[in-house]
Amino acid sequence: MARTVFAVAGALGAVLAAGLAVALARGSEPGGIDDVYHAVFGAPDLGPVEFETMERRSRPNDALACPAELCRKARPDLVPPVFPVPGERLRAIVAEVAMEDSDTQIVYSARWEEQDRYVARTRLMRFPDTVSVRILGQGEDRSTLALYSRSQIGYSDWGVNRKRIDRWLARIGEIAAKGP
Repeated sequence: MARTVFAVAGALGAVLAAGLAVALARGSEPGGIDDVYHAVFGAPDLGPVEFETMERRSRPNDALACPAELCRKARPDLVPPVFPVPGERLRAIVAEVAMEDSDTQIVYSARWEEQDRYVARTRLMRFPDTVSVRILGQGEDRSTLALYSRSQIGYSDWGVNRKRIDRWLARIGEIAAKGP
């Protein structure tokens, strides 16, 4: 009896592993892993963030770069620099940098709020992470931003969101240094 149970469990595990492999190979195609995650966990976009009132998650699967005067309740991982470009240009730079990351797409843009939201998928397992961005003017030809990257799936992200924010900020800085 025990052998039969183990055999059935092993066969079921093999079928599930094969199904997962096929879904991963299909990626964003119909029937791919993106559809599986959507069916199990819901829409990949986790929605808007109110930086003034937001509180950090208790799970280690997010990262926040935010000026202290904006994020009053949440402790940021780092404070972003002030860039030598106007807010409109900084927003365009952020969009350019976001699109340089493979499997990143914009899912929301609010022209008057200076706020955008992206869904970025991790490389290996294509887990969806929501990246919220808000641009803040800092005087003539100067601006900064708030970035909040958070995972939809899993307890920990093994530092993926923090690495993304670090990478984006470094690239934003490179482009912004060239001027308006």
